[in-house]
Amino acid sequence: MSGHVFVVGADLTRLSCDDVLVPTDRSLRVSSGWCPLLPPQLIGGHDDDSACLDLEWSGNGRVLRVPGDGDRCVWLVDTVDASDREGDGSLDRLIDGAREALAAVARRDVPVPAHGRARRLVGLPALGTGWGGAAGERGALLQRLLPVLRAAAEEHGFDVALVLRGPSDLAAAQRVRRGEDGGWDLPDHLREVARQLGERARRGQLAVFIGAGVSAAAGLPTWEQLLGELAERTGLADDLRAGLERLPAQDAAALLARELGREQLEGYVKERFGPGPYALAHALIADLPVQEFVTTNYDPLVELAAADIGRDVRVLPFEEAAPGHPWLLKLHGDAAHPESVVLTREEYLQFGDSRAALAGVLHSLLLTRHVLFVGTSMLDDDLVRIAHQVRSALQLQGTPSERRNGTVLALRHDPARARLWERDVETIAMSAGDTSPAEAARRLEVLLDLIGCLSTPPTGYLLDPAYRGMLDDEERRLSDALSAVATTLPDDVRSSAAAEVGALLRRLGHRGGAGGGEEPPPDGATADRDDRVQEQRPG
Repeated sequence: MSGHVFVVGADLTRLSCDDVLVPTDRSLRVSSGWCPLLPPQLIGGHDDDSACLDLEWSGNGRVLRVPGDGDRCVWLVDTVDASDREGDGSLDRLIDGAREALAAVARRDVPVPAHGRARRLVGLPALGTGWGGAAGERGALLQRLLPVLRAAAEEHGFDVALVLRGPSDLAAAQRVRRGEDGGWDLPDHLREVARQLGERARRGQLAVFIGAGVSAAAGLPTWEQLLGELAERTGLADDLRAGLERLPAQDAAALLARELGREQLEGYVKERFGPGPYALAHALIADLPVQEFVTTNYDPLVELAAADIGRDVRVLPFEEAAPGHPWLLKLHGDAAHPESVVLTREEYLQFGDSRAALAGVLHSLLLTRHVLFVGTSMLDDDLVRIAHQVRSALQLQGTPSERRNGTVLALRHDPARARLWERDVETIAMSAGDTSPAEAARRLEVLLDLIGCLSTPPTGYLLDPAYRGMLDDEERRLSDALSAVATTLPDDVRSSAAAEVGALLRRLGHRGGAGGGEEPPPDGATADRDDRVQEQRPG
């Protein structure tokens, strides 16, 4: 069965993968940004920019597996050709190195992918765009690398995540994929859903609701699993443990909270749902051009994924919303503020009173945006109540409203649940009932990948000289004119008008300050600032 190639903005040191390719040279020097992936005992010399590893190449091989006991396997890939001083053959060598590395990865047996994912996931940066000599040829590299990745995914059956950090890199890669149909193995009706949602996101009309299913892909427990873990810590007798399963979940949580004590419960939630590796779905969602996110999850994984691509997401109600910044509303609390966590029935009942303002934010989104629900079963009492209140408000004009306020991406076809919610949202199933949950979740990731591709603005690399070869004649003339404007702006702009023009130029791929440039980050190990338009447009 063929794998899929994802393109995503993320940090490979934090993205949950089974295998990661790390660029190096014959001296086994790596950018310091990769050190969190490497065993400390293997790191020899180290400075601010790079580290040398206490390993040795085997003959003339270009791929070296890093020894280690973790679930994630790290592979070093030699991307620097010291003999090619003119750089004429650097791209050929990089492409051959990527092909060789993926073949080596395929020979490692991975019987169970991380966190029960349906397919093994191999992550890599745009190899060679740092010390490898392809920094100025990123467009040509992407055009040649993506087909090689697709061929490897098809041959070996694993999924590949091409991880890029800069907005211009992501925009250019998505343009390449749109021109080649990107290889999305989705039925026509899901492609149409992706087209519609991508259009809404591009127009600023989309908000996203994130449920527990998204974080389960990063190894965090669902509601039922959390209750089981808490029960293990209480030491309850077997008959009481069995009785918990017969109680409604909120009542079971109330009993467990009483047995553990609030302090111990809060401590466990803070530890269990603290910062950690995020799943592919977190990164795909965080990279959507969406300004408003809502979640019932306690963990910080969405905001971490967003921060890794330069998006400063404000977490409500714990931080103040700010103009130009996306925000994430945590309806049921935040592990970083464990006293805020909503878990028991009493706390759910209090939600309607003390937290009415938070519910009002979701009310507003359902009335003014199209809300995309991901990773939720739509059984949460608060969601049911909020949807009912919005439906009642829309019916005040005296005639039933046929408007649907959102789209639910469900893993399996559930006719009864879809019928229950049909007045409020459209339910889109990833698969029929006989498909495994893991495979359905993977198809959801592929759909999110397509939505992200279709919603990415096509201009993010216009002024980036590394992608000039991808421009047509009209785009080149426009690029030349705007680049001339960039040279007139001082590095230390003082007026608001100049600052706004500088931000626009950065959104179009201009690097560095208002009038200057910067060296590209070494193989994507550092992130550029995200200067995409952040103000919300009317729904």
